[in-house]
Amino acid sequence: MDKTITLNTGARMPLLGLGTFKMNAEGEAEAAIASAALMGYRLFDTASSFRNEEATGRGIASCGVPREELFITTKIWNNAQRIGNIESAFERSLDRLGLDYVDLYLIQWPVPGCYLDTWHVFEDLYRSGRVKAIGVSNFNEFELDDLMMHADVIPAVNQIEYHPLFREDGIRRICQQNGIVVQAYAPLARGAYMGRDVLRVIAEKYHRSTAQVGLRWILQKGCAVIPKSSHDERLLENSQIFDFELEPMEMEAIDQLNENYRCASIPEDLQT
Repeated sequence: MDKTITLNTGARMPLLGLGTFKMNAEGEAEAAIASAALMGYRLFDTASSFRNEEATGRGIASCGVPREELFITTKIWNNAQRIGNIESAFERSLDRLGLDYVDLYLIQWPVPGCYLDTWHVFEDLYRSGRVKAIGVSNFNEFELDDLMMHADVIPAVNQIEYHPLFREDGIRRICQQNGIVVQAYAPLARGAYMGRDVLRVIAEKYHRSTAQVGLRWILQKGCAVIPKSSHDERLLENSQIFDFELEPMEMEAIDQLNENYRCASIPEDLQT
């Protein structure tokens, strides 16, 4: 199986990346990136709200992989959207990362009344070359349709929570029909589905872990994944998902696990 997917920009994005959410302990992000790079990871995902862009940048600089072989994602937070501080927020992220450009810049949340204006600035950043691709995160069908109706540049990625217990196939299908790659964050649901019998039986058949089966299920839905771990054994395990394939009946059995269980919280300033 190819380990990359083509974005609507023509760029190739790794299907597997390392998420760095809550990697805030001293040296944690740097060590995880170094280990992951040795195991073949080339995509590293951060955000201004993670408060670890500087640490991520240090990890990128010291991991031993040439910059052009890496795919780096960061995101803009809600308050910068509300005050219209988009370009300055991007420049601060770039400075913290110590980079000349990022491969993907995302609107982390669709702030009502703001995300269209934010997107138009994103389009300017994309045209400038300082961002190789632009996209969104946590956009539902309505917000994505609204954005596409007013956009000159169609998002390359929509990063959403997606895993066997939270299967939002409506937004996944809309994205894929419009050439937008779905990238699943929290793809392991923070361990919530590891003990499910269906996954254990399938995992035993392939001599895999339930985590690997869950990640493989997401890949076969046509999505990319960015599991987070700072433990070497789990980083390695999460990377070993490209050399087996689930059968259609197994995919359908995992589909039945959906219970609309969301493990990521919606920011307080967006709750209604």
